[in-house]
Amino acid sequence: MSLSFELISNDGNARAGEVKTSSSSIPTPIFMPVGTLGSVKAINSEDIKNELKSPIILGNTYHLYLRPKQEVLKSFGGLGGFMNYDGSILTDSGGFQAFSLSAKMKKQDDGISFKSHIDGSSHYFSPTKVIDIQYDINSDIMMVLDDLIALPASDKDTKLSIERTYRWAKESIEYHRNNQKNSDKFTKNNLFAIIQGGTSQSYRKQSAEQLCELDFDGFAIGGLSVGEANQEMYDTVEWTTEFMPQDKPRYLMGVGTPTDLLENIQRGVDMFDCVMPSRNARN
Repeated sequence: MSLSFELISNDGNARAGEVKTSSSSIPTPIFMPVGTLGSVKAINSEDIKNELKSPIILGNTYHLYLRPKQEVLKSFGGLGGFMNYDGSILTDSGGFQAFSLSAKMKKQDDGISFKSHIDGSSHYFSPTKVIDIQYDINSDIMMVLDDLIALPASDKDTKLSIERTYRWAKESIEYHRNNQKNSDKFTKNNLFAIIQGGTSQSYRKQSAEQLCELDFDGFAIGGLSVGEANQEMYDTVEWTTEFMPQDKPRYLMGVGTPTDLLENIQRGVDMFDCVMPSRNARN
């Protein structure tokens, strides 16, 4: 495995540390600029390297898969070569976009079928398919396919979501570790799980405990910042981090505002991403 995490200092639950991948050293807490389609909008790669000096950016598997397509990215040796960026790249699994952008998305027990928001063509994401796409993107940190649900959600939907998320995560890590065992070319790629459970303490605990027993390189908290009150988000994060390992990175997906960052750093989160800064800047 090429990822390591060193915990340097604590202040209450807040942590200072360093994530190392084969591409860069990443001091934490860290905010990752979002480069959905291989660019942080309105900023070129030289600005990212020389002005932002960002050691990691985020790309999106769903968007990159549809355009410019994984074959193009593979021909460049991955997204870093395509966009002339030599830092670390984290890619979301694309499950959120299949959920939010497709009016004709359908979840099944073994994956997600959806229609492209670009041309209406039909596609299917399985847990292993999204890892194969991220291999071609050559991500330093890959996210598993998870079952995201809108909030508020019924008890039945939340229970199904965490069961499916766990099953897909288990399939993903077994597939990835087997590939790493059989080939050195996957040693750069690291895999994070995504904890779900809405704002339910019992389901968040169950999801965290199940996933943290598996051999992931880091863990994310997903399914928040989707319409719940800020305090609900903070309380859910504070509860969930209690069940996450001290010696692995913790990533809160899709957050957020300066206040949200500080509140969640205080609750033990190491990594963040959000489109808000670049969207606000260009508008």
